Amino acid sequence: MIEHLLVGLALLLGLAGGYLVARTRRLGKSSERPQRVHRILLPFTGTEISRRAVDAALRLARAEEATLMPAYLAEVPKQLPLECAIPGEAAKAMPMLEAIEQRATGQGVPVDARIERGRSYRHALRRLLARESFDRVVVSATATGAAGLSGDDLVWLLEKAPAEVLILRPGPDDRGRLFNRHAMK
Repeated sequence: MIEHLLVGLALLLGLAGGYLVARTRRLGKSSERPQRVHRILLPFTGTEISRRAVDAALRLARAEEATLMPAYLAEVPKQLPLECAIPGEAAKAMPMLEAIEQRATGQGVPVDARIERGRSYRHALRRLLARESFDRVVVSATATGAAGLSGDDLVWLLEKAPAEVLILRPGPDDRGRLFNRHAMK
């Protein structure tokens, strides 16, 4: 008699558990789904970035309640160790990272900034993609062919990034550049 009650109870619990799992999946709340990272990568080079690209990344971050991850891509010459000190690159990167962080903080967006080294911009980007997780990548393409990510680098990024990629190229008359903390005012 007790055996029949235990079997009946086990069946009842199994059915209830199956119902809850099915209901959770129907509602889109599967506990088997991995948690989203909620970070937006904003890679850049040099001492300026399109203000429109920064603003687009900030709008996405606000809408998705994501953290903005601005990343300065630094080239390290082949004759130097990859992990060596790069004070010249850091001097270029810090004002840019500070300006982006101030702009983000003013809009209530959390920031997780970094400098990534590589033998080329693409190598630095490859290292960053291998180490970090993010949902989106917002890249500012140059309209004038200035230094930065090349067209080949952007095609490579579209093929290799494990996330959605948004490439913004400013119009020919767009002079809206973010290049230091004083440019934000």
